[in-house]
Formats: sequence, structure tokens, C-alpha cells
Amino acid sequence: MNKYIAEFIGTFFLVLIVGCTVIPAAAGVIAPLAIGAALMVMVFATGHVSGGHLNPAVTLAVFLRGTCPARDVIPYWVAQIVAGVVAAFVAVYLCGRSGTPMEIKSVPMALVAEFLFTFALAFVVLNVATAKGTANNSFYGLAIGMTVMTGAFAVGGISGGAFNPAVAVGIGVMKLVDLSQIWIHIVADLAGAAIAAFTFRIVNPGDE
Repeated sequence: MNKYIAEFIGTFFLVLIVGCTVIPAAAGVIAPLAIGAALMVMVFATGHVSGGHLNPAVTLAVFLRGTCPARDVIPYWVAQIVAGVVAAFVAVYLCGRSGTPMEIKSVPMALVAEFLFTFALAFVVLNVATAKGTANNSFYGLAIGMTVMTGAFAVGGISGGAFNPAVAVGIGVMKLVDLSQIWIHIVADLAGAAIAAFTFRIVNPGDE
């Protein structure tokens, strides 16, 4: 049970930071930096308990890679999604209002953007947090947080830069994206994570 609680807490604070920076339209580079930093510290905080997935797509990738038991996948997803929804309501309460939905001008471009950077995120997670060659390193949280930060800078204006189905649900509840379009994030993110897991196996043969 403690690992599910850890996943809830880590995901909650990640989505809360998303809402509290994006709803008020924080100026300049603040939102991507804050989101990347929030993910970094929460991965460091929860990694020793739950693995610090904080993302249903990452959980899928770690499961397909073979280092997450099948019995944990659904409970992790439930904890992450519920945390995203709760955090969304808290963010709206703290900000005093919900956000303004961004316009996704091109669904194909948004799908590609979410796929590529979720692939990058999952590939980084698998290599820095599950590979034998990087076992017991002290940089895994930084690498993971920086991947999300760079993705938010690169394609945030195209897709919203979720790279995480729990974040996608949360920003949908916060009305930062149209709820009818969060399928883009969910489909692309899970696909990117699955391909990252198979790519990891190719790049790291014998790392079981």
C-alpha cells in the first residue's frame, strides 16, 4: 500500500505545480522550469518507495521492460489518475479559477509531439532508473525532470506538453485543454512509452 500512496503523493504535487503555474499564466520560462523541478524532486522523494513513476505511461514502460509486476500496474494507474484529478481541483481552488483551454491546431502534430517526448521520457527513465549499467546512480531524478522540462519548452505550444496521461486528465479538469482532446495525450503517451520499452530492450540486450 505504501508504494501506491507514494505514487499518489508524487503525482499530486506534480499536477498541482502544473496547475498553479499554468492557470495564472506564469510569465516567461517559469512553468516548464517549475514542472521539471517538481518532477525531479518527487522522483527523488518517491523513487526508493514506488520507483517514482508518477505517470501511467512510465508505469507501462517499466512493466513492458520487465521491472514492474503486473499486479502493480492497475493500482499505480488508479493512484496516479486519482491524484491528477484531486490536484486539479486543488489548483483551481488555490488559483480562484480554472484555466483557458489551449487550441490544439493540428491533431497529427500534437500526436507526434506527445509520442516523441513521452518516448524520450520513458527511454530516459528506463536507462537511468532501471538499467544495470546505471544502478545506484545519484542523477536519475535530474535526468527525468530535465527531459520533461525540455519537452515542455520544445512542444508545449503544440500539444500542451503533458507526456503523462495523469497530467492530461488533470489539465483537462483544469480546462487547460479541452476534455474532448485528452485522448490525444493518452493514446500518444501510452504508445510512446510502449515503443520506448521495446527500444530499451534492443539497446540493452541481456539487461533483464
